[in-house]
Amino acid sequence: MNTITQITTRRQAIITQITTRRQAIIKYSFKKGVTAAAIRYNVSRATIYRWRKRYDGTLDSLKDRSHRPHSHPNQHTEEEIELIKRMRKKNKHTGLVVFWVKLRQKGYTRSVTALWRMLRKLELQPVKPPNPKYIPKPYEKMLYLGQRVQIDVKFVPEACIVGDAKAEGRKFYQYTAIDEYSRFRYLEAFEEHSSYSSAVFLEHMLKAFKFKVECVQTDNGQEFTKRLGSSEKPTPTLFEARLKQYGIRHKLIKPYTPRHNGKVERSHRKDNEYFYATHRFYSFEDFKKQLAVHSRKYNKFPMRPLNWKSPADYISAFLSNGELF
Repeated sequence: MNTITQITTRRQAIITQITTRRQAIIKYSFKKGVTAAAIRYNVSRATIYRWRKRYDGTLDSLKDRSHRPHSHPNQHTEEEIELIKRMRKKNKHTGLVVFWVKLRQKGYTRSVTALWRMLRKLELQPVKPPNPKYIPKPYEKMLYLGQRVQIDVKFVPEACIVGDAKAEGRKFYQYTAIDEYSRFRYLEAFEEHSSYSSAVFLEHMLKAFKFKVECVQTDNGQEFTKRLGSSEKPTPTLFEARLKQYGIRHKLIKPYTPRHNGKVERSHRKDNEYFYATHRFYSFEDFKKQLAVHSRKYNKFPMRPLNWKSPADYISAFLSNGELF
């Protein structure tokens, strides 16, 4: 039995005790008289007469009635009530404050609190329309290696940096590239995230990937593009210039929608769970070495999307004879 049910049951028991006592007082008054009942039960004669007038033989007739007054000198007038009803028909979804402002423009002088009480009494509270349902675009499945590679930067949590590196206030960054087809990742540690670092990472990534890359997908960060900068005619970043040099198409996701870079974002969440939650770095070289070990473990771990084969095995089979598992 939950708490609400217990409270309701207790209230009903209390009401039953009260009405049963009143019934006993009424029966005693009929038998011994009202004065005798008033003296014995310490209840006024007027109260007993009132209960006798209401009593029809049932306990329900002896329950407490509402103490709410039937009228009030400052209550809403009929004209004000009609104004509220008429305005509510035209403004079904308008919130309380906005609705109150619109009423004041029509001559309404009551407070917001008074309006809310009246709306609740008339059951004219605002009806909030349902939010439009998000319908995701169908996922574009990659058909071969290098068709599209997602790149992103992860800020290394400050809690993972200890020792002299922490004392010096140094910050580390993890650049991540993941091939959408094979889930193969290339990770590299950097001490800054900039267009120069992105260009260096791109060159190292292309050497690590044993296949041609056709498209690189990134977010709109300043380390990748100046599209969202203050300049009306943004110039290409060093990263974009290097992509053009290698003949690789650059695809930018919609601003403020990291889910469009879902594979690399998900891999970063996994890095938090299996790497950063349990590792500490005393220097940049220490971070670089541990990240390389973590990267090798990731690429050799079986995955369900790859039919429980590792990304490294998946790539080897594809490059050797073009067969898929």
